[in-house]
Amino acid sequence: MYYKGIARIDKRTKNLVKRLISSDIAIIDHKDLDEVAAQSLLETKVRIVVNASHSLSEDYPNPGPLVLVGSGVHLIDNAGKEIMSAISEGQEIEIVENRILLNGELIAEGKLLSIDYIKEKMLETQKHINRVLSKFVQNTLEYAQNEVGMILGEVEVPETRTVFKNKHTLIVVRGKNYKEDLNAITSYINEVKPVLVAVDGGADALMEFGYQPDVIIGDMDSISDKMLRCGAELIVHAYPNGKAPGLERLNELGLSALVFPAPGTSEDIAMLLAYEKGTDLIVAVGTHSNMYDFLEKGRKGMSSTFLVRLKVGSVLVDAKGVSQLYKSNIKVRYLAQIILAALLPFTIVLVISPTTRELLRLLYIQFRLILGI
Repeated sequence: MYYKGIARIDKRTKNLVKRLISSDIAIIDHKDLDEVAAQSLLETKVRIVVNASHSLSEDYPNPGPLVLVGSGVHLIDNAGKEIMSAISEGQEIEIVENRILLNGELIAEGKLLSIDYIKEKMLETQKHINRVLSKFVQNTLEYAQNEVGMILGEVEVPETRTVFKNKHTLIVVRGKNYKEDLNAITSYINEVKPVLVAVDGGADALMEFGYQPDVIIGDMDSISDKMLRCGAELIVHAYPNGKAPGLERLNELGLSALVFPAPGTSEDIAMLLAYEKGTDLIVAVGTHSNMYDFLEKGRKGMSSTFLVRLKVGSVLVDAKGVSQLYKSNIKVRYLAQIILAALLPFTIVLVISPTTRELLRLLYIQFRLILGI
């Protein structure tokens, strides 16, 4: 394999994909490449991805590498951290098999992953998943004891201008299959018109479908400036001690925001906010709810999510995977039956109507005159 292209480099894959085009070579530093990141790389149509870190996890069978390689993308794995500083954004580099060259000189090399190799490694990892699960459960329960105050009223929920009471709330997170699931419930959104709450990059996802969020909540690190300025109510997720790194970006943009200090993830506090403000129903898209989801995010437990879902479960509808429930495939036989059913009454009218019969007779005579028969 030989390929020459412009290097685009970023330690944060979700930032890199925003400036990638199909002819570029993507250089990432993404340990245990997750499925969402892999899918976002696929959407850019790049052909080469170089990962400075190990793409395959040793803890669980992460599907990210298989998503890429299975779709025809060449993935060079574990090229070394040094490549992130050895190459500058915009430089032209060459890929020769598993080697990366700059100005004809070798600067890094990794392993060119194949589908068979990835599947073999995933199978090996799956064999000891119970050990990982046991540790995950222990971490979850241990931290849950420390964070239980989150659902017992010890966390102060900010006062919002957005009204949730007696309304439905749709929370959108940039998680697995979030686009497909969002597309599957567009009729619900259009008819019910729920309060739209976006968690960070979920705001851009909503805008792709033509919806403007009412509330944007999160660290504010994976959302575009355009969406921050869209007029939605902004709520920055802060550490329990009140420190909110996301405020710095908003201050630079001249935007004001509420601060919500709380442990856990931003999607957790989004659910907690809607619940405490009296929403009738919470519909969640793209949220993280199981061990694999959290391992892909680099988390070794899910204490806050466990606690929050205990509290809001009575009004929570998790729409994750709803797009997989039913896929309409109209069979040709059914389509033909519909067409015939529609034509039947039209044919009967033509046959029994005297006016129509006379018109058809005149057309027949004219047709014969034209042909001379």
